[in-house]
Amino acid sequence: MNLINEEITHKVFGEGNIVEHEESVITVNFDKHSKKFVYPDAFKKFITLNDRSAAKTLKEVILKKEEEEELLKRKREEEKAIQLLEQQRRDMLKNHSIHESSQIAFWLDESMQEEVFTDWQVSTGNVQSGKNKGQPNRVARLRPNSASLLTARASDQPETERRILGLFMVNETFTGNLGPDGMVPSHAQLRIELTEQEAEQMPFWKYYKNKNYPDRTSWNSGRFRYFDNIWTAQIVKDIIALKTDEEQIKVATEFLEYFCKLNAIDMNNIPEANGPLA
Repeated sequence: MNLINEEITHKVFGEGNIVEHEESVITVNFDKHSKKFVYPDAFKKFITLNDRSAAKTLKEVILKKEEEEELLKRKREEEKAIQLLEQQRRDMLKNHSIHESSQIAFWLDESMQEEVFTDWQVSTGNVQSGKNKGQPNRVARLRPNSASLLTARASDQPETERRILGLFMVNETFTGNLGPDGMVPSHAQLRIELTEQEAEQMPFWKYYKNKNYPDRTSWNSGRFRYFDNIWTAQIVKDIIALKTDEEQIKVATEFLEYFCKLNAIDMNNIPEANGPLA
């Protein structure tokens, strides 16, 4: 709003005329002197526009600016709170010797899909070369705080079609040491299976993000990859919102509570997913 040549009344200096108006400063000529004032703050306390129409317009401008400043303030406070929570979470992870990516995501082939939801355990596969060839692939990060995410896509589908079929918490006695069969055992109760319709609404790449290539959706090779703790919490949170069966919602909620407790995550402040398909 351009205020040059507008007549004003100042509580102390009396009548004047605005002769300059910069972005945040106005200059007012009075009878014997001129003064600079902060815009629009001066209009809140000391200065009144004599023209009623201009005064009304200015009031609307000031209200809009105050709303924008309030929104910006809230945004900064929210960002600061998120940063504080994240730092607290990292400190807790460090104090409890928890890796920030101690979850695991498996790529299930068709035969594994038939077995995993019956046996509730999944194989890490075998080392393909070197002195350990034929031995189970090690999963050193897995502990009782870990979850196993079960994913799949058809061989003729692009990687963007990978869906989450379910997940389970690792058995509470598991210490990362695999037996000769290379199987990761599940918790006795904390298991979630999705229907085909539910899985269609749970794309893997909505959550998983390659930090070096955030827009890339490429699994490449291997039966599994480690998965971020926060991403897992996001998934379970979304599953709870997706489920309609009360008993399944209860199990998923218990899963999330248990998972967040073991991984030092604030269950009430889980950020939204921001993978390439989010």
